[in-house]
Amino acid sequence: MTLLQQFILPRLLQWVIVIVVGITITFLIPRLSPVNPIQQALGRLTQFATLEPEAVLQLREQLMANYGLEGSIVEQYFRFWGNLLGGDLGPSFGAFPQRVNDMIGRALPYTVALLTFTTIMGWIIGIIVGTLAAYYPGRLTNLVAGVMIVVYPVPYFIIAFIFLMAFTYYIPFFPLIGVFRGEPFEAEFIATYLHSTFLPAVTLLITGLSFRFIMARALGTAELSSDHVQYATMAGLPDRRLMTSYVARNTMLPQVTDLGLSMGSIFSGTLITEAVFGYPGLGDLLLQAIYQADYNVVMGITLLSIVGIATASLIVDLSYPLVDPRVRYR
Repeated sequence: MTLLQQFILPRLLQWVIVIVVGITITFLIPRLSPVNPIQQALGRLTQFATLEPEAVLQLREQLMANYGLEGSIVEQYFRFWGNLLGGDLGPSFGAFPQRVNDMIGRALPYTVALLTFTTIMGWIIGIIVGTLAAYYPGRLTNLVAGVMIVVYPVPYFIIAFIFLMAFTYYIPFFPLIGVFRGEPFEAEFIATYLHSTFLPAVTLLITGLSFRFIMARALGTAELSSDHVQYATMAGLPDRRLMTSYVARNTMLPQVTDLGLSMGSIFSGTLITEAVFGYPGLGDLLLQAIYQADYNVVMGITLLSIVGIATASLIVDLSYPLVDPRVRYR
């Protein structure tokens, strides 16, 4: 009971507060924007036709009803929560009458597949190589560290452009934009998916790997100078046990935090990388929605990101004692 009252319930309450505040801010920001999506929608609908003023007013009222913009902002807010709890994000402003749920549902699997693979692989490889570099310092590990330190501050979209120019123009081995043929899980679709996803995956893997290598190497170097590791070394413990049980294990706490938050942020997509490679994920969808002032799509993707990051933070917080025995619930 003490564990539930003193640890679990406060964190669940924090999780609820973060989500409610985040969703409320997401609701308010588009409504404070100077861009009027209804006027933009009317402009698109009447671009090639002349309508009577009465017809325009009726169309405006219908659009206000469709997008939940009728009434005061308080009425809109409670109606928004009612629709949200019912799983309805409303229609798209830029691709009416498509539903936002359907648009996000089509883009989400591409982003989740890409970012889940690159995040987990970059995390695993970065920790292993970084810990080895800390435990076995030398010319080779210093060279690898130097490369990682140079790569890390380079913005990932610069690396994306370099790979794009190198392997789609000078060495045209990969497509300029994502091309996916066939039905999901068919051999043709899998082949075209792997071919089109390779470059954005390598770009994200390099940027994620460099950061996690630097972090693991710094944490490992600091851990090697600790008293218990020095004592274990003098006691003659094998190198393998020292590296895994004493160095790597004791540096996992911040790295698990990094993994959890990174996994939570996959639902927001990688806007620039997906735009550069023409990858049909949430980042590309978000960019198009921003250009079109499609507030419902922007809010839908933002809400997904808020819930994902808040949930990942909660899971990481609750899992700390499983990773590091020095952390105990009291």
